[in-house]
Amino acid sequence: MMEHEYQPVSFKDVLIEMKDVSELMVDLSYSAILFDGKEIALEVTNLEERMNRLVYQARIQSVLAARRIEEAEAMSGMLQVAEAAERIANSASDMAKLILKDIRFPAKLKRVFPEAEEIVTRIIVDQGGEVAGRTLGDLKVQSTTGMQVIAIRRGKGWIYDPDRATCVRSGDILIARGPEAGADILSRMAGMTERPAGEPLHAGEVDDLDRAVQLIIEMKNISELSVGLAYTSLLFNNKEVANEVVDLDRTLDDMRYDLDLWILEAARKIEDVRYLRGLLYLSSFTQAISDSAHAIVDVLLRDIEIPPVFKKIVRESDEIITRIPVADRSPLVGRTLKEMSLATVTGMIVLAVKHGDRWVYRPGKDVRLESGDIIIAKGRRDGECRLYELAGYTTEMPEE
Repeated sequence: MMEHEYQPVSFKDVLIEMKDVSELMVDLSYSAILFDGKEIALEVTNLEERMNRLVYQARIQSVLAARRIEEAEAMSGMLQVAEAAERIANSASDMAKLILKDIRFPAKLKRVFPEAEEIVTRIIVDQGGEVAGRTLGDLKVQSTTGMQVIAIRRGKGWIYDPDRATCVRSGDILIARGPEAGADILSRMAGMTERPAGEPLHAGEVDDLDRAVQLIIEMKNISELSVGLAYTSLLFNNKEVANEVVDLDRTLDDMRYDLDLWILEAARKIEDVRYLRGLLYLSSFTQAISDSAHAIVDVLLRDIEIPPVFKKIVRESDEIITRIPVADRSPLVGRTLKEMSLATVTGMIVLAVKHGDRWVYRPGKDVRLESGDIIIAKGRRDGECRLYELAGYTTEMPEE
């Protein structure tokens, strides 16, 4: 049994790190599957150990902080959020372990992964590329391209979760996540004229898997949206958004039933059914992430007090969530998300748009923005500043 040494630290700082680590683990686990990266998968398991220490700290801090029943109730809500972050991390770790156990996936899955709402790409930095010799902060990679660099391979070593001060060198291999259009821009910045296509994989291919693979991608998109909306609902105390998370969780349940049936049908026509096992595992872990999002909003739906510190937890994490009204003078007015390329220009992923009294979740590229619309988006802080400018504000709006 692992022994943990208690170190005095604020509950807020523990929860911030738990949120950051769990989200990084999910990104890296999908990267490990896409690139057959055992080294990346090993790093995910290392991060799991870090998460275990954070969970221990969170439990100790919650006990020490509660002196009265009111404080205990508020702390119970934060502890439930912490436990949900732990379950997200555990699901990501389980996904990474599939690679370490040589679990196979259909070739179609890796070719369809780029059709996810946020893709993961692998980019080699050329000596003549403009990114070589400069820091990620100087380059403003996320607000310029919409891509977030989640890992860098340098020689035989890895740099995970690089920050603004991380310098990119010639020959580095960047693992980045974001919109597909942004991946093309980042490739050009790195000196690559074209992103290399993955090697064709013939083993395990079967046409009947098309529906199952597409469904896995949809489940991945929904589970990630659920987590973003769950934090959004608590941040803005919005039960309408919380109920959307509950509905998405039910949708994922139904999708798993369909997926299991399609995989069983495909098993009759494929020689090596081992290529199907990975899909079953992946759908299970995706569902677990959605269940964790449901656990987060359960705090709000059961009217458990959400302490003011929660806003700081979300706003001070690596990936923040913001709520921005569209001003009359904004260049966004009358334009679609596709026309403005918001994800690429700002690096912010739009989770929802509110038109009057109606919410549009996972807005498509053809959604047209109007004055007074409210945008809920997640991303890095420099991307938020750019989104404020596009929404028609010269300075950052005050917190509500």
